[in-house]
Amino acid sequence: MELEVRLRSALADRYQIEREVGRGGMAVVFLAYDRKHDRPVAVKVLQPELGESLGSERFLREIQIAANLSHPHIVPLYDSGDRGGLLYYVMPYVAGPSLRKRLVAERPRPLAEALRVAGDVAEALSYAHGSGVVHRDIKPENVLFADDEAVVTDFGIARAIHVAGGDALTRSGLPLGTLGYMSPEQAASDCELDERTDLYSLGCVLYEMLVGELPRRWLDARSASLGRIAEAPPDHRRRLDALPRVVEQILVRALAQDRDQRFRTADEFATALRTGEIAAPIGARHSIAVLPFTNMSADPENEYFSDGIAEEITNALSKVRAMRVAARTSAFQFKGKETDVREIGGLLAVDTVLEGSVRKVGNRLRITAQLVSVDDGCHLWSERYDRELADVFAIQDEIAQSIVQALRVVMQDEDRRPLVRPPTTRVEAYDFYLRGRQLFHRFRRKSLHDARRMFQRAIELDPLYALAHAGLADCCAILYMYWGSDPRDLERAETASRRALELDAGLAEAHVSRGLALLHGGKADEGQREFETAIHLDPNLYEARYFYARACFQQGKLELAAQLFERAAEVRDDFQAAFFKAQCLAALKREGEARIAYREALGAVERHLEFHDDDARAVTMGAVSLCRLGRRPEGLEWATRAVAIDPDDAGVSYNVACLYSLEGEVDKAIASLETAIRAGFFNRAWLDRDPDLDPIRDHPQFRALLHLS
Repeated sequence: MELEVRLRSALADRYQIEREVGRGGMAVVFLAYDRKHDRPVAVKVLQPELGESLGSERFLREIQIAANLSHPHIVPLYDSGDRGGLLYYVMPYVAGPSLRKRLVAERPRPLAEALRVAGDVAEALSYAHGSGVVHRDIKPENVLFADDEAVVTDFGIARAIHVAGGDALTRSGLPLGTLGYMSPEQAASDCELDERTDLYSLGCVLYEMLVGELPRRWLDARSASLGRIAEAPPDHRRRLDALPRVVEQILVRALAQDRDQRFRTADEFATALRTGEIAAPIGARHSIAVLPFTNMSADPENEYFSDGIAEEITNALSKVRAMRVAARTSAFQFKGKETDVREIGGLLAVDTVLEGSVRKVGNRLRITAQLVSVDDGCHLWSERYDRELADVFAIQDEIAQSIVQALRVVMQDEDRRPLVRPPTTRVEAYDFYLRGRQLFHRFRRKSLHDARRMFQRAIELDPLYALAHAGLADCCAILYMYWGSDPRDLERAETASRRALELDAGLAEAHVSRGLALLHGGKADEGQREFETAIHLDPNLYEARYFYARACFQQGKLELAAQLFERAAEVRDDFQAAFFKAQCLAALKREGEARIAYREALGAVERHLEFHDDDARAVTMGAVSLCRLGRRPEGLEWATRAVAIDPDDAGVSYNVACLYSLEGEVDKAIASLETAIRAGFFNRAWLDRDPDLDPIRDHPQFRALLHLS
């Protein structure tokens, strides 16, 4: 109260002090009336003990720099002065709440809002930094809202106090900045601050908006580090995992301990935030998960058919660019489970779910389908189809089109076509194709051999069935790639993929098959062009991005490979894409991002193993991820488990060699690698690039083994 009385007296000729509206560590804020210009203003007066330690002239000279800033997202400085021993400055009165008040009312904030607010602040920082002004105290209290637009206040104040205070301020023990938001270099005061300290603080603000609080371990800004996000508490981790990957990457980069690893400029940060807005679920207005359809047929063996129907509808909806469709592997994790649609919606980040059932009796087919809102569990659309088996493709298209209409999806011109085209004129061939797809998805050596036979039967019934030729080519190429180097498999992949393209050059799957055959035939550049064509034809085709990424990795194009693996993992929750993205980042020496990626990979492995606990390759990738995350005993335990599941698998032996390499077990690593090569692993390009093998790369026995691969 004494301060308010002093201020009223000191400024009586110019400002009428109304009331105190805010108080912080350095200043007290008063709502006042500007007598000269007839307007409300905010008068900030420095705490008397702080003001006494400053040099008045230097403070006012420094603050004048901020007075020249004029930007839509910056609260301007109207006036400043020294009256009666009180240092003060005057700004417009912003009636809207501060970001702090919004966070108190609701936290975390919606993703779209958080990105927009951070983008506004980044634009303000970009302008100020271009004028040579570093804020030094970005925090929710200094972000206000005017007509729902974020504006930043107190520009230049922290620097003015720092410059004016000098050694006296340091001795006073008064902090400059706010501990929870200060960059490590600002907290340590061990170097000249530049604009990157503000970018770190903005990263803290964005984190708080998205998670609801600052990371618990960041109580001391000196200990903030790049790895802290990866080590966030479990409740934080769940919220971070729910964010688009691009948004978490923005946080990782902004909050790097080493400022050289942060965004270089606020403009670069703002650009990344705009990318994050694009990645944010704008499409979530039209997002859907197609759950596996229930097999209502008397024969339980017909499950392949009901699964195939759901997969075909998933593929059809994925072609609509205005929709986001959960990947088959993500949706199929709920198969056979009684799970509430609200829980499914939350786990898959979708707002609608398609459920259905299939009954096949002879040549008759009954399909029921219902579209359910995740918010309230209400049916948005439902239908029952009683048709001939030959009408199966028409039914799939009708269901997909009905969903599009029910959700009022705005179709682009290229989407205004049937979503399901009959791939064959023979329903019997389609039946064998669906059997082949079900076996293919099991991804075991035996299941791939069985799938190959199913695709071959489909081709015998319809030699013009392009998808069946592509499926046959994929089986042969993957058997060649993962389970030995039988040249006959490569020859079959070459022949079948070429035939698939001859039959349908507009089929994205055929271009992927062709790309695989070319890649393993030593024609990587031609293979990459096929993958690019496939992505152009179907941007949501997982295999196109995944195998393109592998090709890039083998050629040393690690940055592009990481991006492609990331996009593949977004299209489908697949442990391999997630793991190899982490490998790319590790090879690029981006340790903080790699750590997060290995955590994501481990999560993907664990989800996969819930349904396929005998997948030895998945177990080995989980083992390597655990070791990369510093969980050595668990990693070694997982490796032992993988070898017990499939001791003769070349890929398992190779991944175990990688794990031993990381752990410094040179002899075991060399022995496992030799076992892998003799069992059929022969990918020299992969051996040359894999960062897990770096610890043994200079070993004479390793170099000798390269000649065997």
